[in-house]
Amino acid sequence: MNQSTSKPINLTSARDFVYTHGVLWERPLFGHLFEGRPVEPVLAAFKAYKNSDNGFGHGLEHDIRCPDSHPLALEFLLGVLQRTEIDPGDLLDGTAHWVEMQRQEDGSLANPAAVLDYPHAPWWNEGGQHIPDAITARLLRFGSCSDSLAASTRRWVEKNLTLSDIRATDWLFTNYHAHDYFFQVDDFPGVEELREATIANILRCAEAAPDGQHISFFDLAPTPHSPVALAADPALIERCLATVANGQQEDGGWRDEHGLSQWWPWTTICSLLTLRAYGRLD
Repeated sequence: MNQSTSKPINLTSARDFVYTHGVLWERPLFGHLFEGRPVEPVLAAFKAYKNSDNGFGHGLEHDIRCPDSHPLALEFLLGVLQRTEIDPGDLLDGTAHWVEMQRQEDGSLANPAAVLDYPHAPWWNEGGQHIPDAITARLLRFGSCSDSLAASTRRWVEKNLTLSDIRATDWLFTNYHAHDYFFQVDDFPGVEELREATIANILRCAEAAPDGQHISFFDLAPTPHSPVALAADPALIERCLATVANGQQEDGGWRDEHGLSQWWPWTTICSLLTLRAYGRLD
């Protein structure tokens, strides 16, 4: 499908959807990204989720409502900053130290004891997020990672994010672990082969993914000049873009791949970012 056959995007309707249903940080984020409003309210909103230990919690990541600091809240925050290209300023001060305090002997990260005592999505019963690769990569991107954290994560990656692990990833979304890490770290042994394998697996997953998952393709290919987009068949990009371009609902928002309403404002923001980056949003 080409641009001419896509439904027109109603930005006002999308705005109203986010302002109606978005949480504390999503509303000013939309205003900053699409209405030219200042970034300071966005950063102030994120600080409301920061604890005195310099970690983040309080339901920042929509599927876990524990107020205590936990790794997934930080990973998600860093992903939002990365996707929107917002400079965090002093938001991440002390955060690398918090991550170091959560490190276990093998380099993975511990969750707080009370994490499952609060409302959470069913998949959290499997133990929560403990993988350090994307957190470390994103902290490195923002110049907020310590040398010791980078070193311990490197050792973890050497054992747990091998070529076979990359090629065994079947869910398009979870390719972000390898993508974020290997495209941030330049001096890792065999990094070019690992990057090539990561791109190949992303494209394999994207080709096999149902339409509902194509929004997450653009987390890995946020612009036409990103490595994944440059390597992709133009027909695949067009197919994924068509899913996004035709995904706006009557209420103005976009749906996530699981149909979970708490994710729809953020999915709407990401969809609009994609359409703008690929020249599909006026």
